[in-house]
Amino acid sequence: QVQLVESGGGSVQAGGSLVLSCAASGNIFNAMGWYRQAPGKKRELVAAISSGGSTNYADSVKGRFTISRDNAKNTVYLQMSSLKPEDTAVYYCNAYLGGEYRTSYWGQGTQVTVSS
Repeated sequence: QVQLVESGGGSVQAGGSLVLSCAASGNIFNAMGWYRQAPGKKRELVAAISSGGSTNYADSVKGRFTISRDNAKNTVYLQMSSLKPEDTAVYYCNAYLGGEYRTSYWGQGTQVTVSS
């Protein structure tokens, strides 16, 4: 089956940076993105990118986070800068295979902790 392997999470002080990566097995996905979920809150979309490079960002991260993908490596990245304590959450990679499949896949999640 499809596997999404995430890496890059960790702990950082406010103002710091982290880069998350998500390597997908097999398929090239129509869209890939990052969601996050903090304790007591619902999961929210952070950023998404299409196979053609079109991107969308949550308002809360615009100007601070950058999503990119390498189709040759079937990998999506999330560059996070100027991190805030409010960014603390478990970050999940998501990949969507459209067309006749219309299937969404999720990574296992990686913890990002931002301290003051």
